[in-house]
Amino acid sequence: MNRYGRVIPVMTPELPKAEMFDDAAAAVDRLIELYDLATRFLAEKFGEVIHSGQPEHRYRAFYPEIRLTTTSFAPVDSRLAFGHVPEPGTYSTTVTRPDLFRAYLTQQIGLLIETHKVPVMIGASDTPIPVHFAVLNDASLTVPQEGAMQFQLRDVFDVPDLSTTHDSIVNGYDFVYEDGARALAPFTAQRVDYSLARLSHYTATVPEHFQNHVLFTNYQFYVEEFEAYARAALADPESGYDAFVGPGNVVITEADAEMPPPAKLPQMPTYHLKRANGGGITLVNIGVGPSNAKTATDHIAVLRPHVWLMVGHCAGLRNTQALGDFVLAHAYLREDKVLDDDLPVWVPIPALAEVQVALEDAVEEVTQLEGYELKRIMRTGTVATVDNRNWELRDQSGPVQRLSQSRAIALDMESATIAANGFRFRVPYGTLLCVSDKPLHGELKLPGMASAFYKTQVARHLLIGIRAMELLREMPLERLHSRKLRSFEETAFL
Repeated sequence: MNRYGRVIPVMTPELPKAEMFDDAAAAVDRLIELYDLATRFLAEKFGEVIHSGQPEHRYRAFYPEIRLTTTSFAPVDSRLAFGHVPEPGTYSTTVTRPDLFRAYLTQQIGLLIETHKVPVMIGASDTPIPVHFAVLNDASLTVPQEGAMQFQLRDVFDVPDLSTTHDSIVNGYDFVYEDGARALAPFTAQRVDYSLARLSHYTATVPEHFQNHVLFTNYQFYVEEFEAYARAALADPESGYDAFVGPGNVVITEADAEMPPPAKLPQMPTYHLKRANGGGITLVNIGVGPSNAKTATDHIAVLRPHVWLMVGHCAGLRNTQALGDFVLAHAYLREDKVLDDDLPVWVPIPALAEVQVALEDAVEEVTQLEGYELKRIMRTGTVATVDNRNWELRDQSGPVQRLSQSRAIALDMESATIAANGFRFRVPYGTLLCVSDKPLHGELKLPGMASAFYKTQVARHLLIGIRAMELLREMPLERLHSRKLRSFEETAFL
């Protein structure tokens, strides 16, 4: 029915009926078929409407859906943190871009079938695909803004709906679909589509290039070091890396190939050192501030990375620290405020042993220091994250007292946000920072203060982050994605 009360017929594509599958690969093939039919229908109809004007009917297509029903309380492998539902019932999830998520979906569906000994049902859901997302990958089509056409777009096509674009599942709000099914995966299809679109906007690279191991930094220097490392890796046939991608989706496969910078850098320039099966490393320069840190992790989380780490600069809070010293966070003081509504500050953000060990091993390997000698250049302790870059210009009595009471050894504006969002999204996380100033001890971040030691350590810092990622890549997925990040009522999908 339109705004004048007239009933408008709705045209939908012809799709295969819902069907049971006990083979994960075949189930994903059907998801891809359903999604392609639906989005191709919407793109074709949108192209027609652009040229011919408002039709006499609406066009609608639906996301594909995975559905599982189990009636057994049979025990599951309790060593695995994912791949099973908590109790008998019906569980479902809408799916978008199954081509992009093929490996992930095949793995997760396969675990369900193996664990519960029941097939999954693949069919169309009752959640419409917004036309904006359906034409996103068609370069010949662009959805105009509302009011730019002779008719209201939402009178003909479905548009993004906040009621299906949310974080209720990952926030633990006991989300249930309208038909009573419980969530099978941490994100709805519309939530994923929203983030895929935002990723392209913020990073100037398409989601297909993102790797499973993500480094976040807050300084351009690390980008320069990353490119140098990437070119050296491409020159080494034994490295396993096969391509390097920069903003604008510029891809190089040769070490000396030119990578022209884009005419305008995006808000969060992103670079990808690619490896088979997503085993490479992505570096995101999020800039400064917790808002950027939250934005980046909010959207990258839908790609289900295996781990993300923060490697950036921080203020050292102890007089015994020197510029260039490393800080390995084992706790976080959250004063960034951007996640308080999603994850209350009373929720502890634990250090993850697997990530901590990998980071410390990487520091030892790169610096050639170990054991007690490592304490000369690295401290382990609490990192405080604030939302005020110039906090030291205010009355210091309050902040300094809290920093002292928390035993904080360093302060920045991103690390606790990235760790907290890792906890919230069940993405393993860690932090290794480099001291760039000591504001409480008279060493402000001013030109000319960087010592030779500091410059050497900063050059090593990114290499340590990369080496830590390589160590974590060798770890079995079920060990890295452990139960410590998951509650007693969790989605089956990782």
